[in-house]
Amino acid sequence: MDFDLINEKRPEQALLISVDTGDFDAEVSINELEELAKTAGAEVAGVMIQKRPTVEGATYVGKGRLEEIAEFCDNNDIDIIIADSELSPIQVRNIEDRTDTRVVDRTTLILDIFASRANSKEGKLQVELAQLKYSLPRLTGKGTSLSRLGGGIGTRGPGETKLETDKRHIRRKIQYIKDELDAVEKRRNMQHSRRKKNGAVAVAIVGYTNAGKSTLMNRLTDAGVLQEDKLFATLDPTARKLTLPSGQQIMLVDTVGFISRLPHQLVDAFRSTLEEATYADVILNVCDASSDECHNHIETTNEILDSLFDGIGIPVPMINVFNKCDKINEEQEFELLSYSGDRYVGEVANPCVKISAKTGEGIDILLTEIENALPLTRKRVKLLIPFENGGIASKIRKDGVIHSEEYTEQGLVLDATAEISFLDKIKDYII
Repeated sequence: MDFDLINEKRPEQALLISVDTGDFDAEVSINELEELAKTAGAEVAGVMIQKRPTVEGATYVGKGRLEEIAEFCDNNDIDIIIADSELSPIQVRNIEDRTDTRVVDRTTLILDIFASRANSKEGKLQVELAQLKYSLPRLTGKGTSLSRLGGGIGTRGPGETKLETDKRHIRRKIQYIKDELDAVEKRRNMQHSRRKKNGAVAVAIVGYTNAGKSTLMNRLTDAGVLQEDKLFATLDPTARKLTLPSGQQIMLVDTVGFISRLPHQLVDAFRSTLEEATYADVILNVCDASSDECHNHIETTNEILDSLFDGIGIPVPMINVFNKCDKINEEQEFELLSYSGDRYVGEVANPCVKISAKTGEGIDILLTEIENALPLTRKRVKLLIPFENGGIASKIRKDGVIHSEEYTEQGLVLDATAEISFLDKIKDYII
């Protein structure tokens, strides 16, 4: 007998449900929900979308569709129903009562994935904060049947219910986590201040989840970041040193992936992690070029970045990076992204680079674009350095790039790229 087969856990069978009110593309959203369900370890057994002017307040879907859902669950041994919207406690309870099947909504599913992916202390705190904030208004009790009765003057009456006790405990826990995260944020701000003081330059990789950000990070820096064909494969930010073709060293930071209709609890809870992008000198907006939703994904990322910059626009240079171009057919003409409306009018907003992080195609062009977008901190010059000041040449060799050197009677002639701040100190030797 094969005991491994007996002990092998059967994946949860999931039914996805959605109400199409026209507020968003229900087909695209349900496809994304299917990827989320698979990432969480479920096996999607069916999908049901109902078109309605509005969602049903008591049961999310209409009465007839709810009967169909109940019948489908009975006939297909469904373990869990996943709704592609945020459900109220009464909607969850009514669907569960009729179908006898556990119900979760889109936000709960994403929180579950985040909880399984967070590794750092900060990431775990952020996930717990988001879960507590989401669960607090959804706590339900049984009124005075869970009351605690006290004794003595001032304690008579229904007392404090178990529900009220739970809410008070959660509020205390939320405040404790906020204090912990505030301390983490202060340390991060000190690190960023120190980095700016030292003249360090940072480039942040942002973009839709599963666009290949971690693969790009590994391609550029050999960072060893987990890369999987799953949504939210990595949550915690990773920073690695990257040397550009000019010799300039920068810090490359990989951030958590975005998703359309990202629950505001997650944006708020992960704000400190997402704000890595706000400290960057250049932002790489990575998207999956092979996806039909490529342009929408870039817009989703821009909207979230706008919120992080308090709606004032994105004040740092940004490069649109179209990844996975190796998956595009040669005949397929790929149109570079252009914006219209309030953001940009009739022009390509940012430099656009087509790459394949998997094969390395276009990486050299991307590195050149990064150099072009960086603030001007280095300059290429020709220097004549007296032999008695050889320490200057050693400094340039260590921190800059020497393109050529020649020993002459007057001294050492260098064609070099160095920090402008250092060149200002040795300007007498610039030819």
